[in-house]
Amino acid sequence: MNAIQMILVVVVAFLAGMEGILDEWQFHQPLVACTLIGLVTGHLDLGVILGGQLQMIALGWANIGAAVAPDAALASVASAIILVEGGQGTAGIGTATGIAIPLAVAGLFLTMIVRTISTAIVHIMDAQAKKGNWRMINLWQWIAVCLQGLRIAIPAALLLAIPASTVRGWLAMMLNGYQLV
Repeated sequence: MNAIQMILVVVVAFLAGMEGILDEWQFHQPLVACTLIGLVTGHLDLGVILGGQLQMIALGWANIGAAVAPDAALASVASAIILVEGGQGTAGIGTATGIAIPLAVAGLFLTMIVRTISTAIVHIMDAQAKKGNWRMINLWQWIAVCLQGLRIAIPAALLLAIPASTVRGWLAMMLNGYQLV
């Protein structure tokens, strides 16, 4: 993957993270996020297939009351990166799907951190509202939404920093271990 593709993947990841809260353009949905990553990396077919499989899983995930559903955005972005970097083509879709589930659960931890920080930001915005400073309220709102984007973009950038040969080696070890069982 070249540098431009990596930058575009991080942009898609950032948008997917923001959309996990905004729900306006649905970039956080697996079908959309994986397809966009497939598009920018030149593996559109793999992105659509993986996105479709993850979308079927994510259909059963829902926020109910205070319970938060697994993080579909992190699962989609990270598994799409691993699929592309793994270089296994359609044979790697099952592995990428299997990796997505624990990543979605791990993404809940990142969500918890960002939402905790956002609570402090709300208090800052309340203080600015008492002063009538609408400009600062708007600024802090954007900061809070951008934190949601960084929640997915940073792990994506870290995954992209791992050489593709290393990812292929890890996947081979996983598959060999699976076949022995």
